Amino acid sequence: MMPITIAIDGPASSGKGTVARSVAQALDYAYVDTGAMYRAVALKALERGVPTDSPDAVADVAGALDFAFSWQNGALQVSVDGTDVSRAIRAEHIGQAASDVAVFPAVRAALLALQRELGARGGVVMDGRDIGTVVLPEAELKVFLDAGVDERARRRHAELVARMGPSAPPFTAVRDELRKRDAQDRGRAAAPLRQADDAIYLDSTQLSPDEVCEQVVALAEQRGARA
Repeated sequence: MMPITIAIDGPASSGKGTVARSVAQALDYAYVDTGAMYRAVALKALERGVPTDSPDAVADVAGALDFAFSWQNGALQVSVDGTDVSRAIRAEHIGQAASDVAVFPAVRAALLALQRELGARGGVVMDGRDIGTVVLPEAELKVFLDAGVDERARRRHAELVARMGPSAPPFTAVRDELRKRDAQDRGRAAAPLRQADDAIYLDSTQLSPDEVCEQVVALAEQRGARA
C-alpha cells in the first residue's frame, strides 16, 4: 500500500504547523513546512540587502536556496544552504516579511516545483496556505484547519510572551496583526488562502493540538495510511 499525501491549510496561528508535525510523527511520515520556506526566503533576502518589495529579485533568492528538513530531538530543524535557520526564521519581523514576499507570483513559482517534488513520493505531511488548492491538488487527504481570530491571537500572544517576556507586544496588537495577515493572505492574487473544495474543515478553537492530531490521523487511516 502506497503512503498517502496529506495537505493541511489554514490561517496564521490556527495550529496547522503543530498539528502537521504531530501527524507526521504519528504516521512516521516526512514533514514539509512551506511557511518556513517563505520565511527563509524573506530572511535571506533581508540578509543580502535584497528589497522585499522587488518580486524578481526575491524570486532569484528563492530559486537559489537549498532546503533540508530533519528531526532533531523531536523538533523540526530547517536548514538553508547547509545552515540551521530554525530559530532565525521565527522572528516576528521575518513572519511579516514572509507574508509580504509570498504575494509575489514569481516567488511562489520559484518554490512551487520544489514543494511538489517534496510531496510527489507520498508519505508526506505538508502545511501552508495553498497546499490543497495549488501545491498538492491531488493529495489524498486535505484538511483546512481554522480557529477564531481571538483564539489564534491568544495562542500567538502566549508564544511571544514565552519567548520575549515583558517586551512582547500586547494582545490587541497581536490580534490586529493577525487580522492584517488574514486579509493579505486571503486577498492576494497569487494562490490566496482558501479551503479546497474537497478539504475537510476542522475548527480547532475548542480543541487541543493532540485532539486535532487524533482527528487528522483517523482521517488519514480511513484513506489508507497506517499509524
